[in-house]
Amino acid sequence: MGKLLRLSVEAEPGLAETISDLMRATFERLAMVTGLSYLLWHLAITVSRPGDLGVQAWALTGALVPVTFFVAWLSRRHLLLGQAVWLITLWAAITSAALLFDQPLVAFFYALLPMIAAAIIGWPAGIAAEGAVALGLLTLDQSMGMHIEPALWMVVLTGGALSGLLGWTSTEGLLTVTEWSLFSYRKMRDTIYEARQQRQELKQVQIDLLQANQELARITDRLKAMNRLAEDARRTKQEFVANVSHELRTPLNMIIGFSEMITQTPKVYGSQLPPALLADITAIQRNSQHLAKLVDDVLDLSQIEGGRMTLLKDWACLADLVQEAVMAVRVLYENKGLTLQIQVADDIPKLYCDPTRVRQVILNLLSNAGRFTERGGVVVRARRESERVVVSVADTGPGIAPEDRARLFEPFQQLDASIRRKHGGSGLGLRISKHFVDMHGGKMWLESEVGRGTTFYFSLPVDAHMPMVIDSGDNAQRWFNPWGGYEERPRARQRLELKVPPRYVVMEEGRSLHRLFQRYTDGVQVVTVKAYDEAMDELRRSPARALVINAPSYDAAGLPPEGLADLPYGTPAILCWILSDDAIAERLGVVRYLLKPISAEELLEAVALVGDNVHQILLVDDDPEVLQLWARVLASSQRDYSLLQAKSGRRALTLLRRHRPDIVLLDLVMPGMDGFRFLEEMRMDPEIADTPVMIVSSHDPAGQPIVSNSLTVARNMGLSGQELLACVGALTEILSPDDQPVRPAPVETVVDG
Repeated sequence: MGKLLRLSVEAEPGLAETISDLMRATFERLAMVTGLSYLLWHLAITVSRPGDLGVQAWALTGALVPVTFFVAWLSRRHLLLGQAVWLITLWAAITSAALLFDQPLVAFFYALLPMIAAAIIGWPAGIAAEGAVALGLLTLDQSMGMHIEPALWMVVLTGGALSGLLGWTSTEGLLTVTEWSLFSYRKMRDTIYEARQQRQELKQVQIDLLQANQELARITDRLKAMNRLAEDARRTKQEFVANVSHELRTPLNMIIGFSEMITQTPKVYGSQLPPALLADITAIQRNSQHLAKLVDDVLDLSQIEGGRMTLLKDWACLADLVQEAVMAVRVLYENKGLTLQIQVADDIPKLYCDPTRVRQVILNLLSNAGRFTERGGVVVRARRESERVVVSVADTGPGIAPEDRARLFEPFQQLDASIRRKHGGSGLGLRISKHFVDMHGGKMWLESEVGRGTTFYFSLPVDAHMPMVIDSGDNAQRWFNPWGGYEERPRARQRLELKVPPRYVVMEEGRSLHRLFQRYTDGVQVVTVKAYDEAMDELRRSPARALVINAPSYDAAGLPPEGLADLPYGTPAILCWILSDDAIAERLGVVRYLLKPISAEELLEAVALVGDNVHQILLVDDDPEVLQLWARVLASSQRDYSLLQAKSGRRALTLLRRHRPDIVLLDLVMPGMDGFRFLEEMRMDPEIADTPVMIVSSHDPAGQPIVSNSLTVARNMGLSGQELLACVGALTEILSPDDQPVRPAPVETVVDG
């Protein structure tokens, strides 16, 4: 057990103590078993030979039993010393028994000593025990004339060697197993240690992950708060745009209305007006009409910033756009004594662009240059560079410092407050202009030197037609020379790139959906019809991407009982409901809803459609100039209208009850009692409830962020599973861009082998 003792020392303290206790307990049991065996032998001798031999055995037993207990006590304190004392005691007991009983055969017990020594201590102890066996035999042979036969010598020594070898072999196998177990123990201990380390690391990672999740939750809460603030800002912006719409539409309506009245019916103002005045008013009318085209998009500034504004492209001549912009600002330059030159190259082709937007960009640049330039003038240049057209506006103004250039394209930004007070402007022109140029696929930049002027540039792509491609190896002469050799060769063909715009057939009573297509779609063809039969004729005449129906339901659209089964070419039908002008008027309970700005012709036509029995008209608006304009327009009619005017809803109710006019022209946005409250009060009075009312207002109830709350798609050929998933994926990708769209499974292809 010496090797086992060494292994126990090399092991962990707890394991070494356990192995030592095991070795000590094993040795104690061995000593007790040996002592018990001797006592049984002593009992057998005493019973079988009760004479002198039994008495002599008691002498040996009296010495051996105390020594056995002493060895057990000593082994608890020093195991190796107890084992050595026990082996010496056994050797002495065997020698004493042989001498005491005068029996040489007792020497056979010597053969057990090497086995015990090799088993409990190790092979060196077994060799020492073999020497002790030889010493014991020699002692017996020379003591008291006892003669040990050579055969006994040979048998005891050989038996001792064999027993020692047997003890070493058996214990060595056990020790090998123990060593392997200790090795496995150490490996498992290291593995457990690593597992504990990994567990600690995992716990730390869990703690870190928990902290990260907490931080993520805090960031998410902050992001939600910021989103709420952004949403509040967006709503505030929309409210601001809605409020500004009234402030823009009302004066614009005044400008267009009075200019039309002066230019179209100058006799209303008495004597002949000077031609110069009429020319100036014509310029006012032209610019106001240009502004009328832009006012809707200016009011949709939030949609422009959100990327939902599109262009209405068409082929346009850049020289004409430059000339129109120059004519609009020429008066400003003449009043300041500035020169304005135009240099447009002759090789510039027509551009496929939004003419209104490009003209607005040039007009903004010319207006800025004229406002900030005090001496000299401005030169407008346009030239072609490869596949782009570059337009520049160069002035001789004060110039812009490098550190101030980056702020010019930010909204509501100018160089300083004094410039804004001196020259005016909101600071939105360059921002909107750059946005329009970017939407065309171009770019805008500037070059400036302080004290020497500034040049603004913007570029637009040129969409040229594909040239005809003719095989250079083809001999064209052979088509004209009948005597020339003819060779069977493929004829060179002209390759044209034909771009067919998507075509949609829109079925609706009014023009709301048609205007929506015009404003927010680019490069599409829209055909508007009013009835299902007309839609069928259009679809049969030319295929369309879809039939778009503006109605609350299929029944309300006036479809046949069999539904959409007869749509040609498998055309899908899309049903949505956008309120038209007539629907808005019906919802408000009025005969018409006119949105400012409106022309004099539109107003007179709307009043005439009410009926021939309209003679007295009540005009209700809080703006005296609007009342004056309406009075001028109605007075220019060939019908002799009698007019009543009211600047408030209360006054209008009083006049309505007193005079009972034939129709009321009502503005919705008024201080005090507005138009909506006026309609409620009027409906509550049975005597005046039936009076026709026509709304003429700058308030656009249809211009809301949400125009339709449902969308229905149908096709007479039905939808396959793959088509259905593709439609669902396309819709969810548009309506929920943060979610993963549904992807249809790939089409299986079967190949016959």
